[in-house]
Parts: sequence; C-alpha cells; structure tokens
Amino acid sequence: MSALHFEGEFIGKKVVITGAAGIFGTWIAQAFAAQGAKLCLSDIRHDELRAMGEDPLLQDAELLFHTTDLTREASIIELAEFIAQEWSSADILINNAGIYQRHKLLEMSMNEWNASIGVNVTAPFLLTQLLAKQMIKDGKQGSIINISSGAALSNQIGGGHYSTGKAALAMLTRSFALELAPYQIRVNAVSPGFAPGSEVSELSADYVQNMINQIPLGRTSGPQDAPAAILYLCSKSASFITGSTLAVDGGRTAGTFKRPQPQDGKVT
Repeated sequence: MSALHFEGEFIGKKVVITGAAGIFGTWIAQAFAAQGAKLCLSDIRHDELRAMGEDPLLQDAELLFHTTDLTREASIIELAEFIAQEWSSADILINNAGIYQRHKLLEMSMNEWNASIGVNVTAPFLLTQLLAKQMIKDGKQGSIINISSGAALSNQIGGGHYSTGKAALAMLTRSFALELAPYQIRVNAVSPGFAPGSEVSELSADYVQNMINQIPLGRTSGPQDAPAAILYLCSKSASFITGSTLAVDGGRTAGTFKRPQPQDGKVT
C-alpha cells in the first residue's frame, strides 16, 4: 500500500479500530500505520487479531491488541478501561466492526435481532460514549468515524435488520456530532463500497461480476479507497466537517445502475 501524505499529522496519534481483523479493518490499520500512528486493534477473533502483528505493513507500528466481544457491555467497558490504562485516551476511534447474517424479519429470532443491533448500533454508541469522555477529560480534539453501508439507504429481503441498524448508525453519527461539537470532537461516517473479501462466505465469480455491473465506476472497493476517506475525515483538512456520511462506493448508491453489456466488442 503506497502511503498517503498528511504532512506527518498522524505520527504518534492513538487510533482504536474495532473489527480490525476483517478486510476493511486491516486496510484501515495499514493506512494509519503508514502515517506513523499507534494502533489499538480490537476484534472478537483472537487468533486472527494476533496474527496481524505479522503483517509486513504493520510490523513497524506500535500495536496494542484487545479481544473484544461487542455483544457484551462488560467487554466493551473492559476495552475502554484498557485504553485508559495504556493511553489515558485515544485521539481517533474507528467503529468498524459489523455483522451481517441474512435473515428474513419474519423468521429471525430475538437473539439474532439483538446480536445484529448490538454490534452494529449499540456497541458504537457505548464505545463512543466511553472514549469521548476520555477525550474530553484529556482535552483532546478527537475524531470518531463510524463505518456505515449503502444498506442504510437501500434495503433488500433478508437484510432488513442490517439496514435498520446502519440507518440508526447514521442518525447516531449526527446525534453524537451535535453533542460533542462543543468539545471540538468530530463525528462522521464513511460508507465503503463492495469488496469481495469483506464477505464471510466465498462469493462466486458470477456474483462478483454482477455486483461490479451495478457500480458506475466499474470496479470493487480497493485497499486505499475507504481508508483514504477515513484519513481525510480525521485530518486537519476536514476540521469543519462533522455529522456527515461520505460514500466511497464507486457511485453505487447514487441511483439505479446496470452496466451495458458489450455488443460486437463495444459497450453501448
């Protein structure tokens, strides 16, 4: 990953990333590491989390690890206490963790609903609350980024719980932005585009191509796309931006789109 340049403003900054062992979490961690930031990487997958220490793009970074179960309040509080003990407070929080298991609303159990809303909405609420209080105590003008999804704007059968959660996260982003503005703590969201490796289950080549055909810019999300937007929103260049959601999805949520099929070797 080639480094983006922000004039060294992230050197030594303390960054917390949830869901760090996933593809987007790894890309985000690599982007901040390239800028000289210190990282606290959080995920429920203990082994995958620890393996990140062997990533060549993270080996030179100062890393902390915390195995966190975001469905449990006690585990989230433990993460916040760990950050307070190690750093006193973070400069940046990336609420990246999310879960999406396909369930029709008429068929899903209360436990499945609670798990989805818990990780996608409640965990960002509680962790933002706890870490923002630490920032306020230390007088830090921090930045908080929630990872949203195009599902906040467009629903589909089997994903109603996920879309509901991401729509709620968008409002949570704006609500925290208002409450934390007096402390100069900015809260924004980034909505990444489709990345095949972000899916837990293996996707067929036909499925991936069908998704690409729905993306106006004609490709999937890459390692620098969402991280570049996140770095920008956390940087001084975005010092007057709060309560916003930035879509980095190749135009997929701009409207209905179907890539024309080639005819005689040409795209019409």
